[in-house]
Amino acid sequence: MMNDTTEFTAPATDWKAVVAKYQTPALGRSVWQLLNTLVPYAALWALMYWSLSVAYWLTVPLIIVTAGFMVRIFIIHHDCGHGSYFKSRKANDTWGFITGVLVFTPYYLWRWEHAIHHASSGDLDRRGTGDVWTLTVREYLEASRWKKFAYRLARNPVILFLIAPFFLFVVRHRFSPGKASARERHSVYWTNLALLGMAVAMSAVFGVKAYLVIQLAVVAIAGSLGVWLFYVQHQFEGVYWERGEQWDYATAALQGSSFYKLPKILQWFSGSIGFHHIHHLSPAIPNYHLEKCHKGEPLFQTVKPVTLVGSLKSFTFRLWDEQRHRLVGYRHLRTLRGHHGQN
Repeated sequence: MMNDTTEFTAPATDWKAVVAKYQTPALGRSVWQLLNTLVPYAALWALMYWSLSVAYWLTVPLIIVTAGFMVRIFIIHHDCGHGSYFKSRKANDTWGFITGVLVFTPYYLWRWEHAIHHASSGDLDRRGTGDVWTLTVREYLEASRWKKFAYRLARNPVILFLIAPFFLFVVRHRFSPGKASARERHSVYWTNLALLGMAVAMSAVFGVKAYLVIQLAVVAIAGSLGVWLFYVQHQFEGVYWERGEQWDYATAALQGSSFYKLPKILQWFSGSIGFHHIHHLSPAIPNYHLEKCHKGEPLFQTVKPVTLVGSLKSFTFRLWDEQRHRLVGYRHLRTLRGHHGQN
């Protein structure tokens, strides 16, 4: 069943043929993106350290810009995980690990969990891995008092966008879940070892206090920005969710993932991941081909964009209403109670 708030209909064209034209990585563009991301990132570290001896008010804006570069590094890590950044699998895995260390993320574990997310996004029967905890209205109403409290706490903006991202990247990624395979577990161990080595080396250069202050601040801001991007990509007005028997891959990609239309500077820092509808349709497309694909194919012109200002409405979404096929806030529960009371 289609969401009645959207104008999109499932494509009748051969979308696989459409996206195939953009799936080939360009070595020059990949290398250039690595250079224009990692070199400024390293230079900013030197500037931040220097600024600490001058004035803290200089350090703060530098930390924010550095966090933007960390988000961009994560997009490179993300593309490597999809095998879309280089033609060579070894190159993807090598740079995926290196960039994973820089963004505090174990490469193989994240790749495994993210693949589950791509295979199940928008499917109400396969929630729970690599997504934001989302209950239906009925599930919430039938939940225990403790589960309702935990859910409200988890969906609180302060927890969801400030505390949870920091916990995710600094703490949770240091451990592997019990169901992970040996490769995913070893990825966590090697990443932790590399992080320890990086922390020791950076502390020797900058000093323990300076390193920790700068690194944790950058991770905190970048994590919040990254989680917000991910949240808006799948929690927006008109989003698609269906039960397994009605779920469709192409519709879930193009209607269940947003076209987040960002200002050019933010699009650059986020590696064009705002074209998330195309990314979910074809994860094999490198980030630097996404905009070209969007502009060049009529298939994507019917997807309604989510603007930066319009995305703020996503703050109010808390639950999925299966009856109305849309995301709603907690106020909707009072409406339901009033409606039942009248009946």
